[in-house]
Formats: sequence, C-alpha cells, structure tokens
Amino acid sequence: MKQVFPRSFYNLTTLVGAAVAGVSFGLILFLIVLESLAEQPKPYMGILAFVVLPIFLIIGVILIVLGILREHRRERQGKPPGLQLPQIDLNNPHHRAAFTFATTGGVLLLVFSAFGSYKAYEHTDSDQFCGETCHKVMTPEYTAYKFSPHARVGCVKCHIGPGANWFVRSKISGTYQVYATVFNKYPKPIPTPIENLRPAQETCEQCHWPKHFFSEKQHVNTYYLSDEHNTKWTLNLLMKIGGGNIEAGPTSGIHWHMNIAHEVTYKALDQERQIIPWVRSRTPDGTEAIYKSSEIAVDDDSLQKAFTRRMDCIDCHNRPTHIYHPPARSVNHVMALGWIDPKLPHVKSVAVKALENPYSSKQIGLDSIKIEIEEFYKSNYPGLAISKKEEIERTIAEVQKIYTRNYFPEMKVDWKRFTDNIGHLYYPGCFRCHDGKHVSDDGKVLSKDCNTCHTILAQQFEKDTLRISLGGIDYKHPVDIGDAWKEMNCNECHINSEP
Repeated sequence: MKQVFPRSFYNLTTLVGAAVAGVSFGLILFLIVLESLAEQPKPYMGILAFVVLPIFLIIGVILIVLGILREHRRERQGKPPGLQLPQIDLNNPHHRAAFTFATTGGVLLLVFSAFGSYKAYEHTDSDQFCGETCHKVMTPEYTAYKFSPHARVGCVKCHIGPGANWFVRSKISGTYQVYATVFNKYPKPIPTPIENLRPAQETCEQCHWPKHFFSEKQHVNTYYLSDEHNTKWTLNLLMKIGGGNIEAGPTSGIHWHMNIAHEVTYKALDQERQIIPWVRSRTPDGTEAIYKSSEIAVDDDSLQKAFTRRMDCIDCHNRPTHIYHPPARSVNHVMALGWIDPKLPHVKSVAVKALENPYSSKQIGLDSIKIEIEEFYKSNYPGLAISKKEEIERTIAEVQKIYTRNYFPEMKVDWKRFTDNIGHLYYPGCFRCHDGKHVSDDGKVLSKDCNTCHTILAQQFEKDTLRISLGGIDYKHPVDIGDAWKEMNCNECHINSEP
C-alpha cells in the first residue's frame, strides 16, 4: 500500500495521537454546530468545546510529534521501523469481514460516544447536578433555591451565564472546591462567592431592565408581637421604586442607584461589603460628590487599598435566590396566612424560640421543635392543649417546614450567617451608606430619613385606630423604647429579638 506520509509518521505513538486529535477535533466541530443551532446557548457547552476537548486535541498533537521524533532517532541508530502496518486485502473474505466489523463498530462507538458525551454535558447543565449529584455540600443553597423567586431559573444561568470566558473562570475558581469536597476540607458554612459572580448587567439585566423601573409600589407588611395575644399590627408602605429613564418616569427613588447614566461607586473594608466608609456619586453631566463616613475611622492608605466597586443590582439584591429567612419574618408570614392560628397564646414567641434554639442535626431540630411546642402548651395551657390539639399540630408542622428550609446545622447555616442587604430590619442593608453619617465636603448627607426610600401610608395596631395619610405618617415603634429607634439602626436590636 502506498504511504501518503513520510515513513516516520507510521508508528504506534503517532497513530494513537492522530486518532485522539482527530476525534477531539471532530467533537469540537460537532459541539460548535450544535451550539449554533440551539435556541439558547448553554454555559456548559463552552467548557466542553473550548476547554476540555482542546486539551485532548493538544495531547494528540504532542503524541504525534513525539512519535515522529522517536522514529527519526531510531532511524539514526539504524533500528528497523517501529511499526509495520498490516496489509488489508478486501478480496480476502477474512480481511473483508474483519474490516466490516471494525468499521461498523468504530462508527457506532463514535456515534454513541458523541451522544453519551452530550447527555453527560446536559446533566452537568442541570440544577440537580449543581445541587445534588456532585455538590451535596450545597444542600442548604439548593434547598433555599427551590423555594426562591428564581426557582425556575437554572443555576448556571446566573452563576455562569452563556459564553466560554466566564465558564472557564468559574471552573478555575472552583478547582479548589472540588479538592475540598473530595477530601472534606470545605468550610462550614460555605462562604458566598460574591467576588466570582459576573456583572449583573450580564445576568440579572437580561430579564430585569432597570432603565424601565419607575413609579411606586405598595407593600403591606403584617406583624405579630411576641406577647400572649400575638398582637397584630400592619404597616402600609409606598416603596419609591424610582427609575432610570426620564421618558418613563422620574429618575429618583431606589433604582436611581441603578440608572446607567448615574454612577455610584463605593469602597468596602470587608469581604461581605458591609463596612463602607466612602461613597462617590457621579451625575450624567460629570458632577461628582464624595461622601465619607464620620463614624468609621480609616486612613488614606487603607482607603486606597480598600475594595472598590461600582454599584449594581446585587449590591442590594445580594441574595436574590439563596435566601435564609429570619424566623420572626417567616412566622409572621404563615400567621398572616392563617396556617398558624394567631389565637394560640404566645404562639409567635414559642415558634421563634423553637426555631432559634441551637441543634446539632436537622433531625434533632425537627424532633425538638415538636417536643418544645407540645410541652409549652401542656405545661402552661393544659386545657387548650386538648381543645386546640389540631391547631397545635398544624403549628408544629409549619414551624418544622420553616426550619427545614432555613436551618442546616450540619453545615452551620442559618439566617444570621448570610446578610441580606434588602431593607434594614435584620441587617444593616440600606444603612450601610444611608446612615446619616456619610457626609460630603460641602455638608451634604446621605439621609437616614424613612421617607427617602418609602412613604408610610398607614399603620395600625390591633384594637387601635387606623393612622393613614397619602402624604405619609410618622412611624410609631410597636414597643415603647422612646427615641432609641431613631438613634440606632434597626438590625442592632432585631437580629437578636423577635419583631
């Protein structure tokens, strides 16, 4: 048989390398075509087509070169060729049968390998893979995700997004995470990788368009006090959503920060971006205002080294999906829905206390919640424990649901370990900057006034008169603490109490 290439090409190492390179190159072309025909590009396609398979392609090329160099060296040493290729005679029935079998088997192997590779890729692109198959340590995040507003948005859509560039970056940053998972070296709880997330403009804003946020939104909150009667009170807020498009509405309000024509930049002294001593606002005409905290002492050198970031969606919406709800908020919610009977005495405080007790495991927590609630009513309200048995059992079931979704003792995960920057009741949130202590050189202050972000339309306590005004009313704290609530941030009390 006539040889197409020089004799040095015909050796086992070179031929194996050529096979590896050829198959890899074919699969790369196959995946590129597949991605170009897909309605929505899939993030994991990038790693296969542009990272994994090219590695094998390079390995194949290296084997080809090594085989050729080895053959040249053998020739210089006077050694016989390293490989004598078999001669195939298709007129020979045995050769013809062997050739047919090998060709058919090779084609089938290639087809099924391509199909299997693609199905494997599809699985790695699934939420089940992220939350269950390989990432069992991510059980808290996966559980919270399933009950979040973005439960129908795939994990990779936000954590990676389309395109190979960010996929490569995410997997490189996750290399140590694989090692840590295999050898049980991961921290508990798993820290939020905010430094590895791609810009919100490339993820959040593919669905949410801040330029068209405008006007206001009414928000009614229902609360229950931690007293015997679970005193109910409501707060009716008009949230000043604001906007970013002068043609759609006023560009003031909360989302003024996200107006692409305005630029808000800040410096943070901690990884969680909670301690912010410096804020700069730049208007569309280039006017700048720099606000420095009068409370956080920091020298110029430390400020220069501080983490600097231009504000976008996730600086406030930092937990849009993996949300661990404070127990008081969760209990208020199910009581307002009637799933926990507000007429059960002390049910608010008992439920919150049962949730907040430290437990060593999930099952111990669930069992203890049942015992604690039952024992409370048997000891303090024995008659009611019998007459309201069904309501108490339903209360236990709802409190256990809250615990299952928000507490993971094996991973040391609970709501206090993951700051949520929306609002200011349980965490610093808005008050990181709007604390009334960030002042510019010309005396302007980032206001702490309640009406900066919302107007309190109405407030009513159970068996009390309704206070209402379209122009806004003054807030009345549900518990008489004087003016202390005006002087300190809400979270300083509420992170350890039961509002």
